[in-house]
Amino acid sequence: MNKGFTLIELIVVIIIVGILASVGMTQYTKVVEKGRAAEARLILGSLRTAEVANYIENGVYATVANLGVAAPASCTSTHYFSYACNATTGTCTATRCTSGGKTPQGGAAYTKTVTPAGTWGGTSGY
Repeated sequence: MNKGFTLIELIVVIIIVGILASVGMTQYTKVVEKGRAAEARLILGSLRTAEVANYIENGVYATVANLGVAAPASCTSTHYFSYACNATTGTCTATRCTSGGKTPQGGAAYTKTVTPAGTWGGTSGY
């Protein structure tokens, strides 16, 4: 009596492993993109705090360059978002970079915004 696996059994196992790997990879890419979106939430929170402090001290909102927060205004090799603050309304926006090999997992760029009142918004994405 042979003690081994038939070709059919091996093919079934390979197919099951392939299905599990494809599902796992999809979930993995979503988790990675959510982690990158956490960068935007963290920096936007710092920008909001700086905007409110600047408004209390000076009576006006400021741009990112005048807030003293390490937030790049354009896409860099160290960040996945570029940041901007509207000096009229105080609303700060993070825009997902799409150049330099930083294409979002969903394929399309998205934004996250926060107002001085703490209201979060943006376009669809993570």
